[in-house]
Amino acid sequence: MAALPPSIADFLKSRRIAVTGVSRDGKLPANAIFRRLLASGFEVVPVNPNASEVEGVPCYRDLRSVPGELDGVLIASPPASGAGLVRQAAERGIRRIWFHRSFGEGSVAEDALGECREHGIEPIVGGCPLMFCGSVDVFHRCMAWWLQRRGRVPR
Repeated sequence: MAALPPSIADFLKSRRIAVTGVSRDGKLPANAIFRRLLASGFEVVPVNPNASEVEGVPCYRDLRSVPGELDGVLIASPPASGAGLVRQAAERGIRRIWFHRSFGEGSVAEDALGECREHGIEPIVGGCPLMFCGSVDVFHRCMAWWLQRRGRVPR
C-alpha cells in the first residue's frame, strides 16, 4: 500500500490506545492487535470486564476505569458492547475510535455507529492495525487490499 488512509494515519498518531475484547487466553484477534500495537511502540491498555491482567499488563473492566489519558480506542469486543463503549469514550473526550472487522460484521453494530454520529465522532469501520502498522505480513497486506476494494476498510 502506498499511503495510509487519512483516518488510519490519524488513529496511529495516538500515543495511548485502549483495546477492548482482549482475552485471558490470548487467542482472540484483539490480543493479536494488542501485541502488534505494543511491538509498534504504542502504550496499550487492555479492556475486559472479566480480567484484572492480560498478557502481563493490568487490565480494566471498562473505559471509565482506565487511569490517565487515552488517545484512541480499538473496539474488538462483541458488537453488543459497542454503543456503551462509544458513550464511555465520548465521556472521556476520546475522538479516535476504530471498530475491528474483517469478514462478517466483526465488532461493528449500528447502535454504536449511531452513538458515534450523536457525539460527532468519525469512527474507522473495518480492518485492524495488523493491516497497517508495524511489520505487515503478506496475509494482512493482501487482506487490506481486498477489503479496501470492497469498501470494508477505509481507503
